Amino acid sequence: MTISFEDKVAIVTGAGGGLGRAYALDLAKRGAKVVVNDLGGARDGTGSSDAAAKVVEEIEAAGGTAMANGGSVTDEEQMVEMVAKTKEAWGGVHVVINNAGILRDKSFAKMTMDDFRLVVEVHLNGSANVTKAVWETMREQAYGRLLMTASSTGLFGNFGQANYGAAKLGLAGLTKTLAIEGAKYNIKCNTLAPIAGTRMTEDIMPPEMFQALSPDNVVPAAVYLVAEDAPTNMIVGAGGGFFHASYVTHTQGVALPEGERTAEGVAAVWDEIIDRSGEFVPQSGAEQGMQAMKKLQALAG
Repeated sequence: MTISFEDKVAIVTGAGGGLGRAYALDLAKRGAKVVVNDLGGARDGTGSSDAAAKVVEEIEAAGGTAMANGGSVTDEEQMVEMVAKTKEAWGGVHVVINNAGILRDKSFAKMTMDDFRLVVEVHLNGSANVTKAVWETMREQAYGRLLMTASSTGLFGNFGQANYGAAKLGLAGLTKTLAIEGAKYNIKCNTLAPIAGTRMTEDIMPPEMFQALSPDNVVPAAVYLVAEDAPTNMIVGAGGGFFHASYVTHTQGVALPEGERTAEGVAAVWDEIIDRSGEFVPQSGAEQGMQAMKKLQALAG
């Protein structure tokens, strides 16, 4: 099976380098017309460059079709304009990879709330701005493939990245709701947690790890997750040729009788509450309430 993006239009944010560039190049090679969006700033969000234009030149030199866009994902109007220009040029938008991001790493004790807000603004609200700008188009054309970029920091935590982790887990939550709301319009939405050596991680990773974790080794997962036959509502990790799935699970839990619904009652059955045997993966938030009612009815009956 060959995965093709002929007659598809893709927007990749943060595509002036690193992972975004690698995604844009592969999508273009597979036939997509690609919007290369990038401010071209440093990893802390400052400065600018013509990085997006250089990636467009690479794509065109290889025989592909692309255009550069320097809009900020934090500016809703600029994202609406980007989508309008894309539709005017190419007729629609079928794929969006929300990849743009910055880092402002510090321990929470030393982090300013300005640094917290800015990272959330770029990663979480920026992805929402881009997605909102294409959402109605995807509904109208009954086709859309969306990819959010999360992180192991968001899924599992990491010292010095409270802002980044909050934003990244928020994106996994956004994915889950959009996958549900988009289902009847053939809009699929997934989350990717990359492990990659990029400018975001070059002084964090040991040199040998940085070399091994080339962005090119993340591309296969990203491209598959926005393909026509992609799954939906998945959290997938990728790096160095290793691919895995992560899940938000639900234990079977315990229903306490009325007289035992105290902190002491919870402490007494804590081991049973966290017992992972029989855990399952809810397909929507409603299943938490359904599971509670099921347990309570069994207790009463």
